[in-house]
Amino acid sequence: MKPVQGSLPDIMPVLSTGKHRTPKSGGCFMEFASYLAGESWSDHPACTHPVLASLARMVNDCTSDDARSRLALLIPSVIGLTSSDQRVDKRIEIVVALRAGCEALPTASLERQRALAGGVLTCERNASVLDPQFAERVGPLIRTALQKAPDAERWARDFLGSVHSWSHTKFTPRTADTIIRVAVQGISEACISDPDARLYVLLDHAINDCRVLLGTRTPDRTAQLPALA
Repeated sequence: MKPVQGSLPDIMPVLSTGKHRTPKSGGCFMEFASYLAGESWSDHPACTHPVLASLARMVNDCTSDDARSRLALLIPSVIGLTSSDQRVDKRIEIVVALRAGCEALPTASLERQRALAGGVLTCERNASVLDPQFAERVGPLIRTALQKAPDAERWARDFLGSVHSWSHTKFTPRTADTIIRVAVQGISEACISDPDARLYVLLDHAINDCRVLLGTRTPDRTAQLPALA
């Protein structure tokens, strides 16, 4: 079966969790992205930014078996969302982690809310250091999320204020992955009516944010900062 970039083939295995050696044993979200991009079969393909790919893998694995097939609709949209520009690359790291933290913050458990609030504030600080204009663009997303968890924000500000090395800590892909993992697990285990739908929306919004940063979508406010689910 010949890969077709940017569209789903007529027949493909059902999405499943984890890593798979070949398509015959099934495949996860990013493995099918590698297939559609014409790359070697892998859940870490070069066609997608590593942090966005990390979010996609987490959403794939934390979505229920009954709802996971719907994620296939988003697979073509992650192909090509990467950059060789280090400043753009860093913006994507921050915005994907920030999107995950902000959308999970209102619904996660108290313990995870505190961790997520700390992650959101870390993203905010690093965005300001990287580019004040970029920080201004993501500001509404941050404020909306923190307003829904004021106790967690208060705790996180007190905690981060007591950590003297915090202001010198660099934002790395590992930082982003930690925020993403806590966020996705927080949504999937939250006491809400449809966590699968929230995970789908999170990934969809993160993809859209990356498209805006890469200039493949008109950067109006609705596209750039969609309302929280």
